[in-house]
Amino acid sequence: MTARTLKGLRLAPGKVPADVLERLLDGLPPGRGVRVGPGLGLDAAVLEVPAGLLVAASDPVTFATDEIGWYAVHVNANDVACMGGEPLWFTATVLLPGGADATLAGAIQSQMVEALSGLGAALIGGHTEVLPDLTRPVVCGTMLGCATREVSPARARAGDELLLAGAAAIEATAIIARERVNVLEPRVGAELVRRARDFLHDPGISVVQAAKAALAAGADALHDPTEGGVWHGIRELCAASGTGIVVDDAAIVVLPETRAVCQAFDIDPLAAISSGALLIASPPEHAEAIRLAVAAAGVTCARVGRLLPPAEGLSIVCASGRTEPFPSFAGDEIGKLFVNSPANPRTVAKRRSAKGQGDG
Repeated sequence: MTARTLKGLRLAPGKVPADVLERLLDGLPPGRGVRVGPGLGLDAAVLEVPAGLLVAASDPVTFATDEIGWYAVHVNANDVACMGGEPLWFTATVLLPGGADATLAGAIQSQMVEALSGLGAALIGGHTEVLPDLTRPVVCGTMLGCATREVSPARARAGDELLLAGAAAIEATAIIARERVNVLEPRVGAELVRRARDFLHDPGISVVQAAKAALAAGADALHDPTEGGVWHGIRELCAASGTGIVVDDAAIVVLPETRAVCQAFDIDPLAAISSGALLIASPPEHAEAIRLAVAAAGVTCARVGRLLPPAEGLSIVCASGRTEPFPSFAGDEIGKLFVNSPANPRTVAKRRSAKGQGDG
């Protein structure tokens, strides 16, 4: 099946017609342990699950439209990997806007299959439907995987080192460059936009390999920051583990393309959606081995903080050496692309300081 074979087939509201669905399903690669896979009249998959732990994750893709199938696979695979699982089986509910061409359904499925192939996972079922009130496609994915031991951000403890694999706002960089290209190019140039668009694939939004390397080196507390960015991801890890934290914000990697793209829309990159980054909490005696293992897998990894007893709260140490309360945001900064949301106080303070108007 290719999207080209579906060109010109307009989809009416409701379920995708059986002949279109048959073309979509034709030639899907089989998956490991799949006894019954997707097919006409088959409403569920049957899986042969090996001994161990079953890990399940479900997330929609709401900000992106370009290559939405690729996003859907990787954000769900990341969640499974962060709980110690190997992503194996994926289902997707694909909701298309009224009047959509069947090629859109074919393109989304092709993106999912390509992403799954790179992970060694398989598409095992789902649902595709047209909703007349939608203005853009939505994909809700569920990934299943298997694990041999329990891994969770709740296993982090006070005294642990906090490592960050990858860079902040990789996903946000790709989304902004793909969704606002006409506004962005005059501000930062076409070449930078081209590089930023490619962040979806390089460095990429997957943390599966980084997670595997960290797990093999003994890590058992991982978390991937998504909506809300690195700041919110750290808050979530601390909430799950019942710890406080002090973070060195200068140690958090923000790539030049990300800084430029985010600055163009007054977005704080540390509070923007960050699939492609991985938080790792580790006892100090194992932290360096984990960092080196992740680096050996080709992913930048740096120490960015230390977990504290809960009574000590959450704080950051700025480049100036001053300690500040941990930042808080009403929502993901990338929402500024889609609604007229006010600038957050910390960004405004930084801007005023840069203009010589004090810290605000």
